[in-house]
Amino acid sequence: MTVMRDKVVKDLVDITVKSDQDGLIPNFNVLVNQLPTTFWNSFAERMLAAAPPERREALEKALVQCAYECGYHTGYGIITSEEFKAVVMPMVTEGAKDVLRGAYAVFTAWGWAKSGIMQIHEGERMTIRASDYYEADGSKSDRKRAYMVRGISAAFFELAYSDPYPNGMNKFRCEQTKGIECGDAFGEFVVTKM
Repeated sequence: MTVMRDKVVKDLVDITVKSDQDGLIPNFNVLVNQLPTTFWNSFAERMLAAAPPERREALEKALVQCAYECGYHTGYGIITSEEFKAVVMPMVTEGAKDVLRGAYAVFTAWGWAKSGIMQIHEGERMTIRASDYYEADGSKSDRKRAYMVRGISAAFFELAYSDPYPNGMNKFRCEQTKGIECGDAFGEFVVTKM
């Protein structure tokens, strides 16, 4: 039996999480914030608009890298948390594959991206499809800009198939092949070895 995504999303959504006086939520072994997605989208858009054209690609790589580092450490906190152990781990029968499916269910439950694994070749390659993600909510673009989904997808795959945390970084990368922000019906992300 594989992780039942809809059940995991429902069970995670039903967990009551409250932020502290600083807006931080100390659940899932991590601290997350409640800043609106418009903040993050406008922040990235303003940085890109201010950058000279010859620096935009480097800035986009830096945004992916920020998401990657956050995703690696936050992802580890999530998959080792009591909440994840209680909701996801009872359904894990296919090891790392199911842990990854559970991680994407958390991603969806938290409202970051309605996403899931379309194809996986253990330790080699993974394709993610997202029917919605907050970075697609900004203005339309000719550039794919789901920096967070890209960074986190590489990080999640490393947590599943690389050296044990914290020594498994920089083994995989994620490329965005389709983007809602570019007019595609969905976002598509492919994780491969570096």
